[in-house]
Parts: sequence; C-alpha cells; structure tokens
Amino acid sequence: MESTLLLNATYEPLRIISWKKAIILVTLRKVEVIEEYDREIRSVSFTIKLPSVIRLLRYVRRKKSEVRFSRQNIYARDNYRCQYCGRKLSPDELTYDHVIPRSRGGRTEWTNIVTCCIECNKRKGGRTPEEAGMKLLRPPRKPEWLPLIRITISLKNAPRSWFDYLYWNIELEA
Repeated sequence: MESTLLLNATYEPLRIISWKKAIILVTLRKVEVIEEYDREIRSVSFTIKLPSVIRLLRYVRRKKSEVRFSRQNIYARDNYRCQYCGRKLSPDELTYDHVIPRSRGGRTEWTNIVTCCIECNKRKGGRTPEEAGMKLLRPPRKPEWLPLIRITISLKNAPRSWFDYLYWNIELEA
C-alpha cells in the first residue's frame, strides 16, 4: 500500500507515515488532505481516497535534540571546506583532523575535530596548527542546530504528488 507524506503546518516535510496512520489523523481532524491517490479505502459507513500528502493543522515544534557526532555532520558544520586552506571539496576528497593530535591527548569531539583536505592533513601531521605554521579558518565548536536533516527516499519510488513539497538538492529531469 502507498505511504503518505506528512507536512508540518508550515508545509515543511516532517516524515513519511503509513496510509493507516494518515487515515486516523484525517478522521481525528488533526490534518488536512493536500493531495490524494486515485485508490480508495471503503468502510461500512464511508469511502475515502487514500491521502498522498497531508498537512498538520497545528504547528509541531521539533525537539531540540543533541546533534549526533558523525563525519557527515562535521563536513556539514564546516560547509565541506578545508579549515586550513579554505578549499571546498566533495566528501570523498575530505577527511577530518584532530586540532590537538590524539598522541598529545586530543579527544575525538566537536571542539577538536575539523574538516580537512588530505594535503593539509599530511602537511600538519602529528603537530598542532601553530607548530605546523597553519591557521584555522574558524575554531571548531559543537553546533546547536542539526546540520543534516534528511528524509531518504528513492526518486524512483517517490509519488509525483510529493515532488512539490520536497526540497531537492539535485535537478530533476523532465
């Protein structure tokens, strides 16, 4: 059966839910139906088209959760830019660097890790930036926002009715 895209009151995509959960939210009048599938669900007392996209009537604040420490979030925090030379690179051309080397007690945490290109990482080696004669573009810090929020779906499997409500990082082909 089809899934339903759940939007916040601001039309921001929140999550993908089952059609059953969508029907419950519709009957409880917690959402409005924005788009429908052609398929219908029948009960003894009524018939309803399956909702494809629904929008909450009340705004839901997302919980401020702790930002997960990961390589991908470090790259997003630093905008995929080497924090020593400033070049913007693709993720496969980047690595991360301990500002204070682990051999000197540096920890693997937000305030000691920066995005770095492979050349600068080799040049810095097991030294501090000052010892290597290198300067950081900005000091590393723990982000208070989630750099990477993603609803992962396959373009092949996403219903056409969702396309207007999802924000794409790539250009869709006609």
